[in-house]
Amino acid sequence: MATVEERMKILKMIEEGKLSAEEGAKLLAALSNPARPSGTSTSTAKWLRVRVTDLNTGRAKATVQIPFSLVEAGLKIGAHFAPEIEGVDMGPLMEALRAGVTGKIIDVTDEEDGEHVEIFVE
Repeated sequence: MATVEERMKILKMIEEGKLSAEEGAKLLAALSNPARPSGTSTSTAKWLRVRVTDLNTGRAKATVQIPFSLVEAGLKIGAHFAPEIEGVDMGPLMEALRAGVTGKIIDVTDEEDGEHVEIFVE
């Protein structure tokens, strides 16, 4: 079951125009019903965590934790904020996650923006 804080974050993202009302409604519905659709994940993973660190200061710029049940929706929504990945097939990533892959799955250093991005499955 979703916490009030999780619901408020989604509503705030809608208010700020970061999510459409439809996307927000889907996330809220998924939080209300965390059961997995049949045939999906056999993984024991519970969270997908994204950490962005400033290369110059070493300080965390952002840390986001997404419940595993929302990862697929999160990838679709995240594509709105990262147009450079538009059209990238996330199918193999989702299959690996469903198969139980855990730990750090992405580690990227963006020298141009001065950021280090890490993605973990926990």
